[in-house]
This record gives sequence, structure tokens and C-alpha cells, in this order.
Amino acid sequence: MIEKVYIEPSEGFSQTVLVKTGNFKTLYISGQIGDGVDLEAQTITTFQNLEKQLINCNATFKDVVKMNTYIVNFNPEIDLPIFRKVRKEFLGNENYPASTLVGVENLGRKDWLIEIEAIAVVE
Repeated sequence: MIEKVYIEPSEGFSQTVLVKTGNFKTLYISGQIGDGVDLEAQTITTFQNLEKQLINCNATFKDVVKMNTYIVNFNPEIDLPIFRKVRKEFLGNENYPASTLVGVENLGRKDWLIEIEAIAVVE
């Protein structure tokens, strides 16, 4: 039996969809964005927003198995060290989830510089 719970539904999407199967829950977290004037500030608040969604479902970053990250006008020499520094603050030094990082031309609004979506699995 599969049960779906839609968390913080909005017009056109839910922040998280929790899928229960047996003793496991899989969390599908919509792309989260952050606030701030630069990539570092937005990355910090984006991870804080991801953490909020995880906590709402009794999960942590240790439960995340997949992350997709989108950075506007991505420059690996400048942006990758910023992203990795902030990610390390939230995820630690080991057992990172499977990850994809894609440079994009733009996101849903022109002031958004980063968006991260995640999948987590918990017992």
C-alpha cells in the first residue's frame, strides 16, 4: 500500500510530497530557493529551507539520498568553492548524497541564483 501526503501545497506544487511504503518514507522536496544579495547568502538560506522541509517530516540531511542543484551563470572556479563550503556546513564531510549540479541561464525569478531539490528516505 502506498500513501502520499502533500506538505505545504501551493498553487501548482507542494513543497514536499511524502510517500509511505511499508516501513519507509520517501520525501520528494521541491526546489528550494533562498534570500540574499549573492550566491553565498542565497545558498545558506536555500539549505536552511531544505532543512526546514526535512524537519517537517522528521528527517535530517543524513537521510538525503539525492540532490539536484541549479546555479545561475555557474562559474566553476568561483561558484563551486562557495557551494561546497556551505554544503559542508549543513551536510558534514562524508556520506554525501548522489548529486547533480547544473549551471543554468536563469531560474523562476531573475533574482534567484540557486535552487536545490532533494530526495530523502527514512525508516
